[in-house]
Amino acid sequence: MDVTWTVKYITEFLGTALLIILGNGAVANVDLKGTKGFASGWMTIAWGYGMGVMIPALMFGNVSGNHINPAFTLGLAVSGLFPWAHVAQYIFAQVLGAMFGQLVLVSVYRPYYLKTENPNHVLGTFSTIDNIDNGTVEARRGATINGFLNEFVGSFVLFFAAVSITSNFFGAEIVKSVGKLLTSQGQNLATMTTDQQIQAGITSIVGASSASKAVAHVALGFLVMALVAALGGPTGPGLNPARDFGPRLVHFLLPKSVLGEAKGDSKWWYAWVPVVAPILASVAAVALFKLLYA
Repeated sequence: MDVTWTVKYITEFLGTALLIILGNGAVANVDLKGTKGFASGWMTIAWGYGMGVMIPALMFGNVSGNHINPAFTLGLAVSGLFPWAHVAQYIFAQVLGAMFGQLVLVSVYRPYYLKTENPNHVLGTFSTIDNIDNGTVEARRGATINGFLNEFVGSFVLFFAAVSITSNFFGAEIVKSVGKLLTSQGQNLATMTTDQQIQAGITSIVGASSASKAVAHVALGFLVMALVAALGGPTGPGLNPARDFGPRLVHFLLPKSVLGEAKGDSKWWYAWVPVVAPILASVAAVALFKLLYA
């Protein structure tokens, strides 16, 4: 879809906000005392995050690429697959979107924050922490190491699979061949109108490709759901700097009059882990994909 970069920035804001509303919303429904989903189990959270990625992907994948994740944006840029000129704007929009989405959640779940007595349950609806953490200084080293390993592994799987799913979908090789043929004839598939595609006899090919890519975006949701189910035990997981840092900042700024007396430490000592680990994993994963398949 041919839109301005400003529209793409706004779309990243909206997509990230939806991710937080659906993902952290599921956590709030499970962890906050008095909700109808209270203590309903981890799979509720897995479904929430899976849909939190799938729905924006289907809505905005053809608009901004639906990065909704600073680590993904940086990983693509490092490998030359996204222009550096727009990296800062994308990341800014993603963090703001995460903060806005979290504020929406707080507004609808405030009565249940006030009822909740466990500080970790309150923080867990905002951001992540390794489950080794027990509130003592002695536990921080183990929580940091385990958290970093879990976030790196989970993020690597996410980004390598995401790029593979959206690039190596069924029919992708045909579209690439058609694109090369058209380029040799002085045409560009990406800028061709429907009428031009009909005249070139490639409408069915392009249509089949679009359907396959739509299925690929659905698969992204199930990928995230599987990652939360499989690797969510230690840390959540975060897998996304904006998803963790933005809501953590909101948690830090909101007073107890909003979040209740159970609001505790925002655990800034751990905050670098779900930021740095996904970024490093993304750079490595996208680079490996480019080396093998691009």
